[in-house]
Amino acid sequence: MASPFTVKDQNALHFVTFTVHQWADVFTRELYVDLLIDSINYCQRNKGLKVYAWVIMSNHCHFILSSDKTPLSDIIRDFKKFSAKAIYKAIQENLQESRKSWLLWLLRKDEKIWFWEAGYHGEEIYTEDFLKTKIKYIHHNPVRAKIVESEEEYLNSSCGEFYGLRKSKIRLEPI
Repeated sequence: MASPFTVKDQNALHFVTFTVHQWADVFTRELYVDLLIDSINYCQRNKGLKVYAWVIMSNHCHFILSSDKTPLSDIIRDFKKFSAKAIYKAIQENLQESRKSWLLWLLRKDEKIWFWEAGYHGEEIYTEDFLKTKIKYIHHNPVRAKIVESEEEYLNSSCGEFYGLRKSKIRLEPI
């Protein structure tokens, strides 16, 4: 039976969540955040990925995405595979990573990298109200986690651009 949270309309906007295996707090290190952003930027330049809103938390991230070039589910598959390998390699090579042995152990299974949990909980966005609800949910995530008091303070999010405070680290499509 197909999951109710899969991409059916490959051209529609989707709210997606990517979770690090075992909810490990990998994205507390800016190096790993930058690699994740580089992977998204690559998909934008080369695969037709469109990003409308995003947030990267310590152990998961949320995006509103679409594509009119490559099937969105293919982009997500490739993004997860490439980013997993790149971040895992960075952990291996990071001499300052105090959690290196634990992370490398946690993020492997049967001699394979297991960086991301399976799936991405894709929800198609059908209405403008649902889109606004998901954007608010994304931007309010760091406040709910008590990382910041105001959503626009969080740097690893599209919120600053929405408020006109700073340019997003990921190019945003107009909504």
